Amino acid sequence: MGVTVTVGAQDAYLARVGRTGMLLLPMITGIGEQIRDWADELAAAGITALVWDPFHGKNTDNTPREEMFPLASQLDDDEALADQQALVDHLFDELGCTKVGVIGWCLGGRFALLLGARDHRLANVIAYHPTIPSDLPPHHTYDAIGDAAAITAPVLVSYPSADTLVTNADFEALQTVLQSRATGATFTQYFPGAEHGFSDRMRHGNEVNANAFKLAWPQTLAFIKS
Repeated sequence: MGVTVTVGAQDAYLARVGRTGMLLLPMITGIGEQIRDWADELAAAGITALVWDPFHGKNTDNTPREEMFPLASQLDDDEALADQQALVDHLFDELGCTKVGVIGWCLGGRFALLLGARDHRLANVIAYHPTIPSDLPPHHTYDAIGDAAAITAPVLVSYPSADTLVTNADFEALQTVLQSRATGATFTQYFPGAEHGFSDRMRHGNEVNANAFKLAWPQTLAFIKS
């Protein structure tokens, strides 16, 4: 089981075991039970997991889900990326990791792409159903689709065809950008009929979402280990 740690002025969830590390960037749930379980599962597989707290202690364990959504629109890109960069530094410098990657879900998937474009120390970038609409909302300072061209690490993107927040055209635009890179392999998971946020247990009442995650997660673990 992991523990809450303080890194600078922010708290994070840490499941520590070894010198390969992953920074986990949550979906709207914040550091709720599900992402803690994922961190613990990574640790059980020999991978140190450190989880960013986007909402400063609020998560779906202690806050109604409908109250979490407005918090996402209050996130500042530069502040969030600075906090994430500090956590990457912590994994390398204080925890002694020799290899660090990043994985994010939904809003965290978008930030995984943005962080990967800015920190070329990252060994991999994984984005589950990233929230990357080409029509940028007001709180999106950066265009994750365009910025993805600067990622040098291998990238794994997992996309559901029934995503109502990100069109298939936007996903194809992201694929075109990623595949135009001179370095960094691109791996794609495409799930017909699955919905945005299909990783979320709350969406697993839809069998298509549950089956998509059952297929996606083992491949993700293999990608991290490789």
